[in-house]
Amino acid sequence: MTEHHDALETRAPDAREADLFARLPRLLAAAMQAPAYAERLAGIDPAAITDRNALSTLPILRKADLPALQKAALPFGGLVPAAPGSFGRLFTSPGPIFEPEGAGSDAWAAARGLFAAGFRPGDIVLNTLSYHLTPGGFIMDSAARALGCAVIPAGPGNTEQQLEVIAAYRPTTYAGTPDFLKILIEAAETRGVDITSIRRAAVSGAAFPPSLQAWVRERGIDAYQLYATADLGVIAYETPAREGMVLNENLIVEIVRPGTGDPVPEGEVGEVVVTNLDPHHPQIRLAVGDLTAVLPGTSACGRTNTRIRGWLGRADQTAKIKGMFVRPEQVAEIARRHAEIAKLRLVVGRADETDTMTLKAEIYAEPTGLIDALSSTLQQVTKLKGRVEVLPLGALPNDGKVIADERPVG
Repeated sequence: MTEHHDALETRAPDAREADLFARLPRLLAAAMQAPAYAERLAGIDPAAITDRNALSTLPILRKADLPALQKAALPFGGLVPAAPGSFGRLFTSPGPIFEPEGAGSDAWAAARGLFAAGFRPGDIVLNTLSYHLTPGGFIMDSAARALGCAVIPAGPGNTEQQLEVIAAYRPTTYAGTPDFLKILIEAAETRGVDITSIRRAAVSGAAFPPSLQAWVRERGIDAYQLYATADLGVIAYETPAREGMVLNENLIVEIVRPGTGDPVPEGEVGEVVVTNLDPHHPQIRLAVGDLTAVLPGTSACGRTNTRIRGWLGRADQTAKIKGMFVRPEQVAEIARRHAEIAKLRLVVGRADETDTMTLKAEIYAEPTGLIDALSSTLQQVTKLKGRVEVLPLGALPNDGKVIADERPVG
């Protein structure tokens, strides 16, 4: 409860706030070297933006708008002042959204989150997040190696081979989605494979409800949540205090009323907006589309940064399913490929502690093989498998929703 990654985590809140806003004008000046930010921030004097009230006057940049902005000015929508070749790695996430990785170690600032989860030098980490085009695998990988851990770059899937690797290397820690951790544990129990070397876990990319937390804990694994995005890296992380999630250092986080840029009172649920103080890849008031609320006071673990309640749902209709974002634009693409469809709704649920999705389709006609064809298109577009349900015209509600997230919150 008393161990901390560095002295930044325990500094006085006023000192942290003063440091962040002393650095903000330089960050804004760097951002304005990029053409899109120069246009968005035209007429603004960076030297005058030195507190939260001033910051709240700057325009919001919505993550949901990035695909269109980037398509119009590849690869980064004119929002990154540095050349693509100056970064360490270049990624794409569903949308598509193109993201650069900084050239330094722990470029996604995930190390302090892993440290809070109990990762230490000499640990062997089984990293099951994807290394293919998306940054998830590298977010965990770079952070673990920055802490002095050895990493098994397992990626998701291939359960049998993963069990063989666990038996050989005896990893002490797990990094990945909570869903896949459950799959591994169940597979090991079914096959009689000993995976008890894994004692700690850092999980992200999917819901981790209390029921699954208890299930994992009963099997001897102490698991902690990281709240991260592919754009920003780790925004907040759980600590041994188990009281909300502590915000990461070097970020200015605001909670605003959804659909606006107006900060809400402490404790009120609103949308997460982040300003990342990295002059190489500045992000000014990026609204990530997630809902949360600030908790009062500071953590019993001794970390003094602001705490949030964790993920409380989506401010828009984008949903994170098994670690992958699924967007309304993707549902529209499915409809575009099938002339038989009148209306679509993707319903996201949860069964047996795993995310599920069902594509409900109002159709004009049902040719032979339509359900199989829609299932195939759904997987091609979202990179995820789901059920398809065919409905008659008029069966879906007339409420404008194309993605309905019906998973329980909390």
